[in-house]
Amino acid sequence: MTKLTVKRVYDPPAPGDGRRILVDRLWPRGVSKDRIDLWLKDLAPSDALRHEFHGHPDHWDEFCIAYATELGSPPAQAALATLAAERKQGPVVLLYAAKDENRNNAVALRLWLDGRPNSVQE
Repeated sequence: MTKLTVKRVYDPPAPGDGRRILVDRLWPRGVSKDRIDLWLKDLAPSDALRHEFHGHPDHWDEFCIAYATELGSPPAQAALATLAAERKQGPVVLLYAAKDENRNNAVALRLWLDGRPNSVQE
């Protein structure tokens, strides 16, 4: 299993990062394309879910459940297959732009992936 980490997109790239993959629906302000290797916006929560969570960060558990449901959609499944292929090549960093380092979609995605045996971790 290759290394999968989560990092804020505004943090500087590190030598051991591997592939830097943005998992937000919107491109982060002020970030040049050379800091991101791949943009998998279909792994991001829907606009409706993103807005709902933004207004209620204390609803983290509900957000994670709703997001997990969205990850079952065909576009998200295709993006997960791309992520799996990237992980077979080496380390991957899931990038996000949110200010909250503990409660954001990349962390939720990582938690979801960690709980799914025989999924993208292979």
